[in-house]
Amino acid sequence: MSTEQPAVVVRPTVTFTVASDEELERPYRVIVENDDVTPMDFVVFVLRVFFELDLNRATQVMLTAHYEGRALVTVLPFQEAQERVYQAHHVAREAGYPLTFYLEPDS
Repeated sequence: MSTEQPAVVVRPTVTFTVASDEELERPYRVIVENDDVTPMDFVVFVLRVFFELDLNRATQVMLTAHYEGRALVTVLPFQEAQERVYQAHHVAREAGYPLTFYLEPDS
């Protein structure tokens, strides 16, 4: 007869939040944050390619972020906003830049 204690396995608890279709269609603001590393022309490029801003609007958004620390890029349904931010982050990381976007609910 063995006197060894059985191994105890502790598994972390994972919580999933299920969002309704209504919540996913709710508009979200896409915000770009300023950083001191990402070149301005790269920011304008990302804004034009992934957020479909024209050159003047992309330049205006980039300059607002540069001088004020952050700027509103666009307002989109949650899933679309999340996908565009993911793509923009991916391209920025591939290029070695810390360009950052985040989402906040549009009131």
